[in-house]
Amino acid sequence: MKKIEAPTLEQAYAEAAAAFGCSVTALQVEIVQFPSSGVLGFFKKSAIIVANLPYTASVEEAVEEEEIFDRQNDEITHEPSFTEPEELVLGDEFYEQADDFEEPSEMEGDYYEISAQECADEVKEQINILFKDICFDINNVEVSVYDENTLLVEFTGADAALMIGKEGYRYKALSYMLFNWINAVYGMQLRLEIAEFLKNQEESISRYLINVCEIIDQEGRAQTKVLDGVLVQIALKQLRDRYPDRYVAIRSTRDGGKFIIINSYHEY
Repeated sequence: MKKIEAPTLEQAYAEAAAAFGCSVTALQVEIVQFPSSGVLGFFKKSAIIVANLPYTASVEEAVEEEEIFDRQNDEITHEPSFTEPEELVLGDEFYEQADDFEEPSEMEGDYYEISAQECADEVKEQINILFKDICFDINNVEVSVYDENTLLVEFTGADAALMIGKEGYRYKALSYMLFNWINAVYGMQLRLEIAEFLKNQEESISRYLINVCEIIDQEGRAQTKVLDGVLVQIALKQLRDRYPDRYVAIRSTRDGGKFIIINSYHEY
């Protein structure tokens, strides 16, 4: 796997093909950053891609495998295509289930009878084994106790930001997988931080909610703008913490967008 930077996407693709000695169609490419001409010459950005040749065999074999894969996809017309990354957004149902685990009396299943610190130490050891051969340049993953029911998992390093993905899709997928493992085995909640992504998102939402909270305090009700999968969950938590005596819930638009409504329980 190689990270290529060039003035345009076309040049980046060409350099990647030259580096692997194959055609562009044989490559597996992810666009990390789209090029931008900036404004008046300032803030100009280059194109950055991460390219990989899926097979270590010859170019001819790689092309042949790709053609076979395309034919198989054409034949299986009744099967849905592979889930797009954006569909990995943690939906309302998942977070409603996650909320259920907050009450110890509602937990089901057998968990290890160990302290939160012992749990953090064990998760740290296992998660570093899991990510030791990852292609990104990251430091050892740090796991600590955030509170008595939550573990803080932190990814740092030169390439840590690449693990967030475009519009946070990698962050969402990784959060989903780690939560299901940690909660199922240890009965703990998860706070995932990658290159201060979560911290920055929380600060951004806090600034946005200032005006929303003013409306709630004056009129008793309000609703947020449409927020993406990560931001809507951060906003939901902050609003529920601030207004524990009000009805705070996620609603969906017709096109699938998410927003939050806040009002009195008797109005629901």
